[in-house]
Amino acid sequence: MTPPLRCPHCGKDGVLRSRCRSVWEYLASLLFVSPFRCQFCNHRFLAARLGREYPKHLIDRREHLRIPVRLFLSFSGGRVRGEGTVMDISMGGCIIKSDTQVHVDDIFYLQIALDEREPPLELAAMVRSVSPRGIAFKFLRKAQEDKRLLAFVQARSVGQAARANG
Repeated sequence: MTPPLRCPHCGKDGVLRSRCRSVWEYLASLLFVSPFRCQFCNHRFLAARLGREYPKHLIDRREHLRIPVRLFLSFSGGRVRGEGTVMDISMGGCIIKSDTQVHVDDIFYLQIALDEREPPLELAAMVRSVSPRGIAFKFLRKAQEDKRLLAFVQARSVGQAARANG
């Protein structure tokens, strides 16, 4: 069995293949060297993919693994306040269902109830898109460094991987 591809920065094996961003990365991909991003520390790096084990998912513009959830959320920004349900979450953002009218590029303060025994997770986020699927939020940089968010996503990622392999 081949060893899993690990992040050179944090040593964990939660990496996903990323899109090429430069001519050099495109040329390297011809030699089976591709860009990857760690789901835990967000480090982006190049690595040989031949003989390596990594998730073989369809590459898209997402840089983070989405975790399906159903969490209560409230949000506010400017004169807009709303509530909704978080449908999926990652280190980079979340998708919510809400009847509140928002616009792309609006910035909101989110409060997500991860556990009813603890205070809600508080994050700043920007609206990336609004569609029938829901409102897509991109977490702002400081939110991506939140230790509670990281612990929650890591715990759910491990559970999701165990169900997929089991």
